[in-house]
Amino acid sequence: MKLIALEEAFWYDKLKTDGSPLAHIPLKPEVLAKVRRLLPDFTEFRLPEMDTNGVDMQVLSLTAPGIQAQPDADVAVTDARAANDFLATVISEHPGRFQGLAAVPLQDPKRAAAELRRAIEELGLCGALVNDHTLGHYLDEPQYAPFWETLQDLGVALYIHPNPVPADDWSLLRGYPGLDQATWSWAARTGGHAMRLIFGGVFDRFPGAKIILGHMGEFLPSHLYRFDVRYADLDPAKQLQLKKPPSEYFGANIAITTSGVFSHEALVAAIHAIGIDNVMFSIDYPFERTEAAVEFMRTAPLAPADKAKVAHENAERILRLK
Repeated sequence: MKLIALEEAFWYDKLKTDGSPLAHIPLKPEVLAKVRRLLPDFTEFRLPEMDTNGVDMQVLSLTAPGIQAQPDADVAVTDARAANDFLATVISEHPGRFQGLAAVPLQDPKRAAAELRRAIEELGLCGALVNDHTLGHYLDEPQYAPFWETLQDLGVALYIHPNPVPADDWSLLRGYPGLDQATWSWAARTGGHAMRLIFGGVFDRFPGAKIILGHMGEFLPSHLYRFDVRYADLDPAKQLQLKKPPSEYFGANIAITTSGVFSHEALVAAIHAIGIDNVMFSIDYPFERTEAAVEFMRTAPLAPADKAKVAHENAERILRLK
C-alpha cells in the first residue's frame, strides 16, 4: 500500500531564528535528545525508517514554532526564504521521497504572500504551513487578505499546525505544563484558530481556500452538530452571518490528517463526520513512531478503495502531488 505522510517535521540549523525549537515542550530529556538528533536529518535516520516501514513519501515542514515566534519581520522573511530554499534542495536530492510545505513570514502579510508564490511557482513546493498564531495574530484578521488571495489564486492548501509558544496566559493551564502541549491545549488552541476562520467569514470571502488540520482535526469533527445548532441560535446582530452552517465548511474548505492519533475509532468517526475524501494519513515524525502509524493505517477497518484514499490518494489530489 502506497503511503504519503504529510505532517513530518524538520529543522534547519542556519536560520537566524532561535535554533531551539523544542524549548517550550516539557519532554523527557532522553526524548528531547532523540528528537533534536532526528529533526535536522534526512538520510541517516529518516529515509531508512521510511524504507523499513514502507512510507513512500514524507511531506516536510519546518518544525514548530518555525518562524511564527520571530519578532522581527525582516528576519522572518529572510528565514522563510532560507528554509524554503533549503527544503527545495533536499527535495531535489531525493526525488519522489520528499515534498514540502513552505514556511510563510506572516509577520508581514504582503511579503508572506510573495514568498508563498515564490515557493510554489519557483521552488515547486506543494503548499504552506503556519504554526497557529503569529505573535498573537490569527489569520481571520483583515491584514491577511493578501495572503488568502494568493493562497486561493495558487490553489494550494495551508496546513495549520499547533504553536508551542502560547499567544496568551490561559489560567486554566497554570500548574499543569503537561496539559499545555500536545496532550490537550494545542488541539484546543489550533482548533479554535480554525473556528475563527469559519466564524470570521474567511471561507465566505475566499471560497476556494483550503486548510488542513492535523491530529484527526484537532477535536473539531466530533462537534459539527453542536457547532450548527448553537450557531443557529446566535443573535445575528452580534455575530457575522455566514453563507452556510459551520459544519459545511468541513470538506469544502477544511481537510484533516491522522497525525499522532492512531485510533481506528477516531478515524472511522472522522470519516463519517467529514467524508472519506477529506482525511489523510500522517505520522508526525519524529514526535510519533512511524511503525505505530503504519500499523494503524494497514489495519484500518476500511474497504481497500477507502484505505487507498486515506493512505495516499487524497494527499495526491489536495496537495497536487501528481
